[in-house]
Amino acid sequence: MSEKPKLNLNRVPIPKQEPDARRANFSEVALGYSEEQALEEAGRCIDCKKPGCKDGCPVNVDIPGFIMAIQEGDMPEAVRILKSKNSLPGICGRVCPQETQCELTCNLARKDAPIAIGRLERYVADWEIAHPEAVKRGAEEIKSNGRKVAVIGSGPAGLTCAADLAQLGYAVTVFEALHVAGGVLMYGIPEFRLPKAIVQGEVDYVKSLGVEVKLNHVIGKIATVDELLKNGFDAVFLAPGAGAPMFLNIPGENLSGVYSANEFLTRTNLMKAYLFPQYDTPIQVGKRVAVFGAGNVAMDASRCALRLGAEEVYIIYRRSRTEMPARLEESENAEEEGVVFKLLTNPGRLLGDRRGIVRAVELNEMELGEPDESGRRRPVLKPDSEFIVEIDTAIPALGTRPNPIIPSTTEGLELTKWGTVLTDEETGSTSKERVWCGGDMATGAATVISAMGAARRAAISIDKWLKNGK
Repeated sequence: MSEKPKLNLNRVPIPKQEPDARRANFSEVALGYSEEQALEEAGRCIDCKKPGCKDGCPVNVDIPGFIMAIQEGDMPEAVRILKSKNSLPGICGRVCPQETQCELTCNLARKDAPIAIGRLERYVADWEIAHPEAVKRGAEEIKSNGRKVAVIGSGPAGLTCAADLAQLGYAVTVFEALHVAGGVLMYGIPEFRLPKAIVQGEVDYVKSLGVEVKLNHVIGKIATVDELLKNGFDAVFLAPGAGAPMFLNIPGENLSGVYSANEFLTRTNLMKAYLFPQYDTPIQVGKRVAVFGAGNVAMDASRCALRLGAEEVYIIYRRSRTEMPARLEESENAEEEGVVFKLLTNPGRLLGDRRGIVRAVELNEMELGEPDESGRRRPVLKPDSEFIVEIDTAIPALGTRPNPIIPSTTEGLELTKWGTVLTDEETGSTSKERVWCGGDMATGAATVISAMGAARRAAISIDKWLKNGK
């Protein structure tokens, strides 16, 4: 009997553009696995009897199943397994924090490096794009049940709920406020992290299931939730995201040259400022840019600023590297590209010139005290530690809140003290009958995959409720 091959405990690295090259373009940084690399990485999976990876997936993907299909060279089956639970694998494979979810609970993580599940997910999704005739798509075999559901928002939660309900036979209409579908996937995440062609492909897949997408429809203005329910829709799923930015609330924040991260990224990504003058929405960044915050949005904004021509870009963060909420991969990419991290530093005020344009930021040094309600050590101001850094652009990237337009026009919809919709975590149901909610409007700004998980649970709840004769 031949000896069993030894397990390769080293993850296959994903090819990337070199830092000096990529900071000068908006092309995707991570280039994806080749077939050989994907087979090598998939071959590391030991097909556990009790796979931990599945427990860490918010949308319950059969991770061992699709990886085994890769090993066996059955790519159509890998696509089928993956998309039976996840309608947006090309997106999730690129931007989901697998390191804190499925890869964290991979059994190999106890000994060495977990399987690169996200990279393999991306490989399967990209294979399907390259082989469109190999996998059956569309709504040909879906039988209508005669019920109608309205989905508000076409971000990750809206698209997921719409796809799940469509496959159950519902006539689904998605109402999107912007002129393109995709929500934060289109306006918030840069091209170099998530190409817009990938997002559009996932939107097209959802539409192929029979989902109707209506663009330029601001619910709360063009129609209210109550009007949708009165005019033929049996249920409504709220997933408009959280698009209202949070600010520093310091002197000087109204100076010219101060952008919320939302505006900065929307101008750059959705309005294609990086392609000016081919597109008509320019953005001025100057030579020195300060980004306040250290989450993924802050990393996106800082890396966009470099690509738009800034010579010096600073991440200003009041805690230490340990407390940074950004994915490690994103913070590492930012540093490789030349972003300077000013940690344990907090802004006191923004300073302007005679024309009202920002010219500098006054910063204070901080030190860490006892943990606060978030579990992170509280930053404490060091006395007499002020110093000035000259800048041309300031970008607060502190998070977002839901826009109040839907709650303010929907009678009986209860909110939390944070302005999010009060929602049952397990079902997505709200205080208003026939209305469910998921994603950032329910939780505040969170991850793509957590929004998708909430949307799947809501779709199950909507289906159950309507089948019970409601």
